[in-house]
Amino acid sequence: MERSGVTAEMYQTITAIVEDKLRDIRVTRESFDRLTEAQARSEERLGRVEQALEKLVHIQSHLAKEVGALSTTIGFGLEDVAKVVLPGYLERHFNISLKKELERRFFSLDGRELEVNLYGEGKRNGKKVTIIGEAKSRIYDREVRRFVRQISPLLPHISGDVIKVMFGFLIHPSAEKPAQEAEIILIASYQR
Repeated sequence: MERSGVTAEMYQTITAIVEDKLRDIRVTRESFDRLTEAQARSEERLGRVEQALEKLVHIQSHLAKEVGALSTTIGFGLEDVAKVVLPGYLERHFNISLKKELERRFFSLDGRELEVNLYGEGKRNGKKVTIIGEAKSRIYDREVRRFVRQISPLLPHISGDVIKVMFGFLIHPSAEKPAQEAEIILIASYQR
């Protein structure tokens, strides 16, 4: 059977080729559909991940505020402990008697404000001394160096001998050398 110059054998071959190509197209279409479905599921999961991430960022921000408030509370509590412990410690160990309680003090230097956690005036062997101190829960070398940088601009403006003190719950061994070099007295809350 010949149609328009095409033999039956050629017709069958062409038909077989077309059927193969249609099967390939069907498989390709099915694969494409599966890929599209997988992409839709991935996008849905990504949307859920983005929502969870937004919640996590919000929670982290809230937690940071809470930790900051707690840190401030502990810091002020530690300053209160220092105000009670330091006068007796300084008198017993360094013969320093304070005129009145240690206090938080703000200084204005060259247009900037400088805050000192522990400030007091007193006498040692009849000579005027000024106590400048910092209360930190944990004192490492970096806290000592930061304290030195913080108070250095203030020191030339203070009359009498300056007694530099750092008070904390924990004093790490790394703090000892820089404190000694800067003539800072390190006092732990449990020392008497």
